Amino acid sequence: MAAPEMREPIESGCPDGFQYMHPTMRRNFGLWDYHEDLVPGVMVHVAKNGDKVWTVKAGTQRILDVFTLRNLMDIADEFADGYVRFTIRSNIEFYTDKEEKLQPLIDAIKDKGYAVGGTRNSVASISHTQGWLHCDIPGTDASGVVKSMMDELYDEFTNWNMPNRVHITTSCCQINCGGQGDIAINVQHTKPPKIDHSLVGNVCERPSVVARCPVAAIRPAMVDGQPSLEVDEKKCICCGACYPPCPPMQINDHEFTQLAIWIGGNHSNARGKPTFQRLVAAGIPNNPPRWPEATAVVKKILNCYKEGARDWERI
Repeated sequence: MAAPEMREPIESGCPDGFQYMHPTMRRNFGLWDYHEDLVPGVMVHVAKNGDKVWTVKAGTQRILDVFTLRNLMDIADEFADGYVRFTIRSNIEFYTDKEEKLQPLIDAIKDKGYAVGGTRNSVASISHTQGWLHCDIPGTDASGVVKSMMDELYDEFTNWNMPNRVHITTSCCQINCGGQGDIAINVQHTKPPKIDHSLVGNVCERPSVVARCPVAAIRPAMVDGQPSLEVDEKKCICCGACYPPCPPMQINDHEFTQLAIWIGGNHSNARGKPTFQRLVAAGIPNNPPRWPEATAVVKKILNCYKEGARDWERI
């Protein structure tokens, strides 16, 4: 009897990236000689055999609609043989091995309203968490903060004005699913959650809520004869982790949910040990739709860095 045919797994892990690479990149994998930054947003990689690939980086938002994607893909099909890549900071990169297509590619990107830049010692695109579009606990809209700030930092994205490359992140809560950078704009709740005890027993799985608290500030309680929860406010760090499994523990507040800005820190241990960031501004108003107070603080920090830092010194 023949052995049963096993079902092939689908969508298990990341697909092989080689199939999406430009043919010249595949052909010269591991055989590159050097690369050059030609202008902000444009690079050329040169292989040992003389092959060249030009890369053009355009500033795009992380959350793309289908019409924007079609516009970008039309540019890629016409000028880049259909080969693109989205970077970890949500920018699109176009690839071509034909120098005569380089300037028309740049012109087409700019004609569609996208900025070319974000390489070397510039302010890279701001990465952000989910915000109001998707997440259930955001204290602010991280993508909205990014839009407002990048409008103000447009020239820093398209020019090499900074002493070193600058990474900025925004997070719509302190749980921070979006990672960190040189400057981190985080939301900070400043008051413990308000509990609607009449709903907790019917809505919340209390053991899960107790286990979710990172500082063990939540414990079961009986309130007015009903099962509920209570918060030790001396322990509570106002992070908001309790809200998703228990919506009656409301923590968002139009007045006491504010922004804080942190600087520095180090995740890796390659050349030094990991270090914490330093708080430089807190209590910044959470003021949509343009968040002018937070943007002003970030611009002031960047101006001080630009004026006072040594070449290639991190912020």
